[in-house]
Amino acid sequence: MLENDGRVVSNFVVQALRGIPLTVYGTGAQTRSFCYVSDLVDGLIRLMNGEHMGPINLGNPDEYTILELAQTIQTMVNPGVDLVYKPLPQDDPQRRKPDITRAKTFLDWSPSVPLQEGLALTIDDFRRRVGQDSLTSTPPSMVQA
Repeated sequence: MLENDGRVVSNFVVQALRGIPLTVYGTGAQTRSFCYVSDLVDGLIRLMNGEHMGPINLGNPDEYTILELAQTIQTMVNPGVDLVYKPLPQDDPQRRKPDITRAKTFLDWSPSVPLQEGLALTIDDFRRRVGQDSLTSTPPSMVQA
């Protein structure tokens, strides 16, 4: 992920690293599911090497509200940073949760990296890439993912 790609995880991590209030749209009750890249790559490799044809969802079926994600990143990165609430965009989906039944059945695959572990790795990566100089610069436009 890039620091300015507009995805919710990168938005929250960069905002927290820069000491900027985390932007939560609506009440933050909308849900998302987060899959760490190593799990996704493993699933794609199994799909490419497998015999099954047809669509298969890869992802993590564990759901978290946007508010839960914001509070988790806030705690992990910068507990002193505030949360700011803005109007929910009209086209923002209320729920995202993949059905990975076919991945389990045909690929013997399911994600293994828990959210906290994946976030810790992601935060460490952003700390290295964002660097001290850009922590004090003007942040890129942050939008809800």
